[in-house]
Amino acid sequence: DLLDLLTLRQDVRPGLPMVRRMKEALQKEEKQKEANEKNRQKSIKEEEKERRDLVLKSALGNENKGFALLQKMGYKSGQALGKSGEGIVEPIPLNIKTGLSGLGHEELKKRKAEEKLENYRQKLHMKKQANEQAADQFRIRFKNKQEERKMEGDLRKSQRACQQLDMQKDIDVPKETWYWLEPEEEDRKDEENKEDESTSSDLSVSEKLHVLTAYLREEHFYCIWCGTTYEDSEDLSSNCPGDSAADHD
Repeated sequence: DLLDLLTLRQDVRPGLPMVRRMKEALQKEEKQKEANEKNRQKSIKEEEKERRDLVLKSALGNENKGFALLQKMGYKSGQALGKSGEGIVEPIPLNIKTGLSGLGHEELKKRKAEEKLENYRQKLHMKKQANEQAADQFRIRFKNKQEERKMEGDLRKSQRACQQLDMQKDIDVPKETWYWLEPEEEDRKDEENKEDESTSSDLSVSEKLHVLTAYLREEHFYCIWCGTTYEDSEDLSSNCPGDSAADHD
């Protein structure tokens, strides 16, 4: 009849039987899950926890020997412990250890974390100190370098003055080779085979400057710091402040 024809047409449409079967399978799976949840047995740990929580929430009764002894000594339920009632009312809570780590593991982790933090702070402090020391050393080297360049300039100035004053006195050869300015590069080639000038290299710049300053004052009554040639030693000692740059500051 017409109804059977419509049903047949509906059933033979592409994809509908598969969709219906998938829907039925999902419904069956959901029902199976609900049944499993209802019939699922509790684990031993869960049962222990439930029993423990139930006992901890329940007040002690007369069947408890310790509680019975307290009652004989005059204790009443809800009363604080102690002779004057200053003690606790509720029992000390029971903390159940559920992890697999040994006793003291958490304390060990905390101590290691604190040690790691302290080591990190010490490293930062040492790094800061090293940077400060490096900065101080740089400032000292820079200051020393500046002073050294200034002394080298003062020495050349003294050598130039010594050469001029010696020549005015018809002195053709300096008392020490380094008393005068060193010859130019082309002149040095002619003097390579001359005597070794070890005395020059043995003295530092400051020592050369001190020696040459004293020579100019004694031999020529000349002070490089004043830039003045005095008449004699008495005039020099009377009018010149001293024999170093510090004395003239």
